[in-house]
This record gives sequence, C-alpha cells and structure tokens, in this order.
Amino acid sequence: MVKTSKKDTSKEEKKESLKLTKKISESILDLMTVDAKVVVIPDEEGSITVDINTSEAGLVIGNRGRTLDAIQTLIAMMVRQKLGEWKRIVVNTSDWREKEKERLEQLALRTAERVKETGRQEFLYNLSSSQRRIVHLTLAGQSEVKTESIGEGKDRYLVIKPQ
Repeated sequence: MVKTSKKDTSKEEKKESLKLTKKISESILDLMTVDAKVVVIPDEEGSITVDINTSEAGLVIGNRGRTLDAIQTLIAMMVRQKLGEWKRIVVNTSDWREKEKERLEQLALRTAERVKETGRQEFLYNLSSSQRRIVHLTLAGQSEVKTESIGEGKDRYLVIKPQ
C-alpha cells in the first residue's frame, strides 16, 4: 500500500483543476471558432488565471468586456460542476483586465477630485460589482471622500461623497 500525503493529494488536485480549466477554456474558444492559445496560471490564493492569446482579442473581449466576463463565468461554472467546489477563475486577453483596472482607478481619482473641489457627491452608474470594488479599493485610503454602493441588482450604483 502506497501512502500519499495530504500535500501530494493537494498538488494532484491543483494539477487536475488546471488541466480541466484549460480543457474547458479551449473547448469554449473552439465553439466560438476563435484561434487561440490558452495559458492557465495558478496563484497563491488558489485562483486560476486563464490567459487567452489570440489575434481576435476584440471578439473575445466583446462590448465593454461583456463577452470576456461571460466566458469567465461559464468556465467557472463548468469547473465547479466538474470538481464539486468553487474556484476563482479570471479570464484575460491582451492585458484587457489590467487596462480596465487602470481606467477605473483613474476614473475614481478624477471623480474624487471633483467631489473634493465641489463638496457635492457624484454618482457612478453602470458598473459591475467587480468594477465597483476597484473604485472602492482605489479610494479607500482617501480621508476626504468615502464611497458607498446603493441599490439592488442591475440598479446598483456607486456614490462618492465628501467625508
């Protein structure tokens, strides 16, 4: 009888989840008829980044990243169904996530400056929960403004107020 340590089992499970994530990602891109190379990268917290290298990045990203978000959700749901546990999946192509984060950080800082100058609150609409999170985190260290999400579901929006 061969004994395997918990550490070895964990490594095997991680390896399997990476292989499964890659296989599912490639299958989805094949169904979209997108010629792409998929690189799957684990991180220390247990999330998995799926980096899609393709000349058809615009098609994969979609309007305001909606297609990329849909692909990400689909992969995460399929991985969960196969493994029986939730894994955080982040899908990226052409550094779109990094560029979007930078754009949102700049938006947050510009809006915060306007709030400081005018003393009036400003509203940011049509942001996803992950986009609102970026704005909240960007302005968390600012003592002169505070952020708050208001509303429910699709009607949820972010308010930046003077402190």
